[in-house]
Amino acid sequence: MQIKPDQLAQRLKQGLSPCYLITGAEPLVVQECADAIRRAAREAGCIERERIDAADKEGWQNLIQSASAMSLFSDRKLIEVQVDSGKPGTEGSKALQEYLSIETDDILLVVAGKIDKQSQRAKWYTALAQHGLIVTVWPISQRDMPSWIQARLRLRGKSGDNDAITLLTERVEGNLLAAAQEIEKLCLLAEGDRITVEIVTASVGDSARYNAFGMVDSALSGDARGALRALRGLKSEGSAAPAILWPLSKELRLLIDAESAVSKGTPPGAALDRLGVWRSRLNLMQQALGRHNRASLETCSRLNFAADGSAKGFMPGDCWDYLESLVVALAAGTNATSTRRRG
Repeated sequence: MQIKPDQLAQRLKQGLSPCYLITGAEPLVVQECADAIRRAAREAGCIERERIDAADKEGWQNLIQSASAMSLFSDRKLIEVQVDSGKPGTEGSKALQEYLSIETDDILLVVAGKIDKQSQRAKWYTALAQHGLIVTVWPISQRDMPSWIQARLRLRGKSGDNDAITLLTERVEGNLLAAAQEIEKLCLLAEGDRITVEIVTASVGDSARYNAFGMVDSALSGDARGALRALRGLKSEGSAAPAILWPLSKELRLLIDAESAVSKGTPPGAALDRLGVWRSRLNLMQQALGRHNRASLETCSRLNFAADGSAKGFMPGDCWDYLESLVVALAAGTNATSTRRRG
């Protein structure tokens, strides 16, 4: 069964499903949905949590072995599978179907990237839909952003003036993670239950979050050295890696989608416009698109996945090292092989 993210909490109150698939391109909402399932699983007695990376050569085989190895004396567990691309491939498809055919008390949580319509007709997808719940996270449009912010404030027992909501929407420019961080700050600053435009103006300033966006823009413009300086400055200020990964991942996904459209004959400007790129950013994104091809963007995507996996603890290595390599690769484009990192 397919449900919306805002329906998940009520479904979890009614009990756990055998399996869940969370898919979408909004990292904050995907993460919060996954966290809600993890909490519910712990409360239901899933003491152990096993994480499997689909990119690992033995990942899918580990899923089957995990399901087959249960015993009368083992604790119930939550098995998480990360499928960053949104497509498990032939081996993953078979493994998921085989897992679902095994009788087990364990809970399966699959967290995937955006899944296209063709993949939604695949056997693995329909099998997950039949056995459990699929939570599809759609991007929040600029038009819907004010409603999302107001709903988020209500969860904290607050409400916002129309002018305050409009100002906050303009400042965060569609970044849900930034919006969530600002809402937390505003709720701490507000003495009552009303958020006014004056409170927003006093709260939202040139914080590290905006420097993070500036760092991404430096990389998009081809300035690897400037992007590295900004990234290292953010690290020294104590910025959280996920807050930096969000804008990097967002722009990278746009470039990948735009490159795909351009390869099919769509002019770069038209491709970016159709993807909802702001007019003020069209030139910058076109510059970046002109420096990249499919291979260079795939390199960036692998580094992005490695940084994300390292930050979440299911991949080895230092997240900040991956981030440095990513901003250099994003800045260099097809010249990445001849570009050296310099501070």
